[in-house]
Amino acid sequence: MAGSLFRTKSIDGLLAEVSRSGEATLKRTLGPASLVALGIGAIIGSGLFVRTAAAIAERSGPSVTIAFLVAGLGSAFAGLCYAEFASMIPIAGSAYTYSYATMGELVAWIIGWDLVLEYAVGAATVAISWSEYFNRALEYVGLHIPFEWCHSPFEVMEGAGGGAHGIVNIPAVAILLILSALLVRGTQESAFVNSLIVVTKVSIVLMVIAIGWGFMNPANHTPYIPAATTYTTGQGVVHPYGGVMGVLGAAGVVFFAFIGFDAVSTAAQEAKNPKRDMPIGILGSLVVCTILYVLFSHVLSGVATVEDFRTAGREASVAFAITKYMTGYAWLAKFVTIAILAGFSSVILVMLLGQSRVFYSMSHDGLVPEIFSEVHPRFKTPYKSNMLFFVLTALFGGFIPGDIVGEMTSIGTLFAFMLVCAGVWIMRVRRPELVRGFTVPALPLVAVLGIVVCGAMIYGLGWTNWLRLGVWLVIGLVFYFSYGIKHSRLETHAQAA
Repeated sequence: MAGSLFRTKSIDGLLAEVSRSGEATLKRTLGPASLVALGIGAIIGSGLFVRTAAAIAERSGPSVTIAFLVAGLGSAFAGLCYAEFASMIPIAGSAYTYSYATMGELVAWIIGWDLVLEYAVGAATVAISWSEYFNRALEYVGLHIPFEWCHSPFEVMEGAGGGAHGIVNIPAVAILLILSALLVRGTQESAFVNSLIVVTKVSIVLMVIAIGWGFMNPANHTPYIPAATTYTTGQGVVHPYGGVMGVLGAAGVVFFAFIGFDAVSTAAQEAKNPKRDMPIGILGSLVVCTILYVLFSHVLSGVATVEDFRTAGREASVAFAITKYMTGYAWLAKFVTIAILAGFSSVILVMLLGQSRVFYSMSHDGLVPEIFSEVHPRFKTPYKSNMLFFVLTALFGGFIPGDIVGEMTSIGTLFAFMLVCAGVWIMRVRRPELVRGFTVPALPLVAVLGIVVCGAMIYGLGWTNWLRLGVWLVIGLVFYFSYGIKHSRLETHAQAA
């Protein structure tokens, strides 16, 4: 049993899979520009608008720019390790595949199951937020979706007209259906639509930076790093504010705005030249987003005061700052809502893409049923997997409140980052002779720093999230020991031998 749990996939066997061609393989259609756009599409979502305001209000004040640099550095450590793995093992599956080749089947199963939290549950959660902003955009043209049809059955309207119960969140289900259908149609088409979305939202972010630069008030940046104190939220939670701890706390908050670049690695089997293009896609998207984040947060914290972000509410704070201080640019506040909608759409698209590709690899290895690796004869996409995950995400998005999953998405992502950092180190020791299109500099230092930084962020999420992750992993282990371990291809090959 112990031998079965820690058996690893042969690197040579994995590379043979890459070179194999035929009807059942995914179609290589993505170039470096598409992969960079894929990464930007996954990274720039609501985090840029919502997390930035929260960090300014509750943690760091104007020094949120330093927090973004710290969070970007932490992501860069993991990104470098992802880039080496993706250039060395260009197979769909991301951290799952890398763990299978380095730390064994049980660890691979755990991380593959864990990635469901990041991709599938994360897509459903973002779809719920998309629904809220979609309703807000409709109000600009005098339309409105009734409360019952844009909320889950567990939600009740508060305030005026209170008492109405939600039935189903139709906009959330609709956006999941549209994007799932797009993924079934083809990865190249999905990447094209994602690129259009990325151009739209990045253009609006650049507009806010360019126009807002002239409205910054130097007084709002003084002092740039506030003196260390505490801040109590409306829910009674006390945070360190200002000083070093305030900046580090803000880095933990805004780190989650970087989540998504790892989804690029799930498309490795659909890259035209993965050894060259995957590092460009992963690191390029990280660099672009870090620069945009720092500039955007610098302008935003200079335009409005910290008190404005505390009173306006996280979701409305950016639009509030524009409307209040940027005279004559109220239209830009509406554009921000459009940018957020676009950002949500591309995040959902990339998350659904990533989830289907992870389970494609797990199914190919026998750990989950074969239906997840069946490829459409014409479109060359795992269409049945896309449809099944639409049903799963639609159930979450349509019938469960968005705050239920909370920060489970983030803790799953950080756990994956830690395993990838460890895996690169292990593989460099075990198989130094393998050809790598990209190598992590200063290894093992980068891997160790990645593990430490991500581990510290997991620690900061608190015991309640550790408990939720534990329960989720127990459910996964039950499935693994009842199905996966018996149907594993390594197991069936061993029996045949």
